[in-house]
Amino acid sequence: MLTASSFYKWLLISIGMIPLLAITYTDERSGIVSHPFYMAVTEINYNKKDKVFEVSARLFTDDFEKVLGDAYNTKVDLVNPNRVAMDKLIKDYFKNHLMMIVDDRAIELNYLGFEHDSEAVYCFLEVERIEDIKKLSIKNSILHDLNEHQINIMHVIVDGKRKSIKLNYPDKVANFKF
Repeated sequence: MLTASSFYKWLLISIGMIPLLAITYTDERSGIVSHPFYMAVTEINYNKKDKVFEVSARLFTDDFEKVLGDAYNTKVDLVNPNRVAMDKLIKDYFKNHLMMIVDDRAIELNYLGFEHDSEAVYCFLEVERIEDIKKLSIKNSILHDLNEHQINIMHVIVDGKRKSIKLNYPDKVANFKF
């Protein structure tokens, strides 16, 4: 975990990097459009009124298409998708790469769907019937199968209190107390 001082420094740097998420470049030799870093952002919000964890994950479209294509040995198109086929792949991918334990009890995330927006794909999941939360453990290995430079940022919001953590590959487990 980050100390308060280093967290605020990291947060300021991260906020400053948000505009960079949209930056891409084209390799002159290959003509391939790419981006210079690998990052996914997952936000987990506890809706106390409805007793639901609302989960959203934002990933670069090209990275996610490559990972899904390699993992399931199929052509993947998230921009103009065959919705049924892509939903099946994404649901299975998240089942294997994003896991949560609330108060020492493993919980199953329900996949809701995805949206494509510009250079990113947003994936939505939820967990229902969650009472009060004291501890939350998250195993996040999203896009770890793409490359060893992967950074996963997670924001967890419980009772209006936001806690954030940055996991650099190969780190994949984060623990929170409330």
